[in-house]
Amino acid sequence: MAKIEIYTTRICPYCITAKRLLDSKQARFEEIDVTADSEQRAQMSARAGGLRTVPQIFINGEHIGGCTDLMALERAGHLDALLAAS
Repeated sequence: MAKIEIYTTRICPYCITAKRLLDSKQARFEEIDVTADSEQRAQMSARAGGLRTVPQIFINGEHIGGCTDLMALERAGHLDALLAAS
């Protein structure tokens, strides 16, 4: 199974949607809550090419993007292959 990291905040509806999609795929992921953690948010931003919005999603170390990007991968039929790769 793929290593999935998702940077989130507690009240972000896009974060909830992205996590629900991953849950529906029975994909295990590491959630990194950056709500009140400026260090973690800075690390997220550095990894995401300067982006500061949440969620920011990484699969096997590759930056996927946010919720919209994750949903686009699903609609295009590419998400399952990414999740299966290890």
